[in-house]
Amino acid sequence: MSQNLVVLVGRILLSAMFILAGYPKLLDPSGTAGMIAGAGLPAATALAYIAGLFELVAGLFILVGFQTKITSLLLAAFCVFTALFFHSGPINVPDFPEGANGLLTMFNGLMMMKNLTIAGGFLVLAAFGPGAISIDARRGAVAATA
Repeated sequence: MSQNLVVLVGRILLSAMFILAGYPKLLDPSGTAGMIAGAGLPAATALAYIAGLFELVAGLFILVGFQTKITSLLLAAFCVFTALFFHSGPINVPDFPEGANGLLTMFNGLMMMKNLTIAGGFLVLAAFGPGAISIDARRGAVAATA
């Protein structure tokens, strides 16, 4: 398998989560707004729409390999921010059994590690580029090979 094909598959996999998470936020931001408000941030609904639009557009940019370096760096920062701000602490839902809160805390820690891992993938993509099968390569914005 060619290196450029592997990079394309990697871009598809990295972009899918953001496209599939961003689009529903634009249709119904209430769940995300609740999470944002619960974290103490202001203007939760506006931030949910902004997050949804960012995830959708950035995901599409990664998918097609457009403005890959800057988009990858922005998504890496987004992943680190959300990991630390939303997934770094214990979960304590009132009236939940201790074991259930423990399980939720464990899942939250896994979500933090997932976000940090994805950030690493985006940093690699920013450093090495989108490969020849990309809009950036067609525009001459990157070398033709990854």
